[in-house]
Amino acid sequence: MMRRVHPAWLVLGALTFCMMAASGLRAVFGVYIKPMEAEFGWSRSALSGAAAVSLLFLGASGPFLGRLADRWGPRRVITLCVGLLGFGAIGSAFVQQLWHVYVTAGLMMAIGAGGVALSTGSTLVARWFEKRRGLAMGLAGGAMSAGQLVVIPLATGLTLVFGWRASFLSLGIAVLLLALPIAMSLIRNDPEERGGAPYGATGPVKTAAQAAALQRAGRVSFADAARVPQFWLLMTTFFVCGYTSNGMVLTHFMPHALEHSFTELQASSALGVMGAMNVLGTIGSGWICDRFGRRGPLATYYFLRGLSLLFLLYVWDVPSLHVWAAVFGLNYISTVPPTTTLTANIFGRYSVGELSGWIFFAHQVGAALGAALAGWVFEWTGSYSAAFVSAAVMAIVASALALGIREEPVHRVGGPDMAPHTPPGGSDTPRGTRGAPRSRAETGVPEMVSGTAGRSDSPRETRGAARPPASPVIGGS
Repeated sequence: MMRRVHPAWLVLGALTFCMMAASGLRAVFGVYIKPMEAEFGWSRSALSGAAAVSLLFLGASGPFLGRLADRWGPRRVITLCVGLLGFGAIGSAFVQQLWHVYVTAGLMMAIGAGGVALSTGSTLVARWFEKRRGLAMGLAGGAMSAGQLVVIPLATGLTLVFGWRASFLSLGIAVLLLALPIAMSLIRNDPEERGGAPYGATGPVKTAAQAAALQRAGRVSFADAARVPQFWLLMTTFFVCGYTSNGMVLTHFMPHALEHSFTELQASSALGVMGAMNVLGTIGSGWICDRFGRRGPLATYYFLRGLSLLFLLYVWDVPSLHVWAAVFGLNYISTVPPTTTLTANIFGRYSVGELSGWIFFAHQVGAALGAALAGWVFEWTGSYSAAFVSAAVMAIVASALALGIREEPVHRVGGPDMAPHTPPGGSDTPRGTRGAPRSRAETGVPEMVSGTAGRSDSPRETRGAARPPASPVIGGS
């Protein structure tokens, strides 16, 4: 007799489809730049400004949308943002003025895609999965890469056959007809809404009222998290992720390859290899995190990224270019599953949205800085070498910083444990203690307690062992 599929996997399937559609549609703007130039006579810099506005709002909306996901539930945020994304694409098909592009593609589509990205996706995964949380986040992250691999060529083909307006319109309608109903019908905020428990959970099933009470008591705000070193280490390392990936490589790989006598076809094929390996690397990263822990793999990914950036300086022919693209693609988004899982394990599944939004915002700031700095370096020196070396050094430094992240649950005094902790290869077990004095809690002054129970970096962690006492109060008097 076949085992019944846990509803968490259905929710994850709906999430990955929506994330694939959102990531792909947000990334198609570059396909329409030249057709818009030809029709309206707008300059490249003016249209690039719309792309810059899009990236800005994509990052800046993360903390706000993540906070809404924590408070309202991710289902409502994802559904509204899928609709906003679709209507933004439809509106882009009818633009007549440059400012129309800034509003539809630069603002509406960016905020819509931001609501179906890391902050809300990690919130949903953290609520539905206790076991296999890393794999689930790897599948969601892989969907974002797969979306660009699927939607960008589709947009290009539609543009060549029907024109850019029909292409934009068709993709917007497709999102509203496909992704929006899937989000509305299959995504649910919590398993307790269906009378169930998260995948891999042990212990009694909570009612919806009990789950709501845990959400209210167990939420860690940005101000609270800012008092904990782990949060700043997560933000700093993900800042480096943005600097070395979206900022440096995604923006400047093509001109770097052309400067070194590779053709556009050869360089674009290398990007295709990178994208395909990106999907495999992200899914594999999630599996590795579940089996071997998160801190060690995260440090390894950054170290390998640093080495691959140095190797790029010595690529000499097409085979070596494709080898580099495959290696870099494997760890391009592989940092997402350990980063988001660490966030959930340390700060709790009801705080993931807002805090992941801030961490993703740091990623986008790093991407913007990397893109700008590499351009300045090229203008000053006539080469990207110094820029890629700086990225390699930063990645290696991030590797060392990742080793300093303590995977210990942090929670408010007087509140519940923040998250079911995910040991490698096993089900989640709540960790941390709540034995701090009540006197400060009664004053309303938030205190953060870091539980020291069970560092989960070792795959041989034993469940059910006696728990050591809590560490001193962080930020207390």
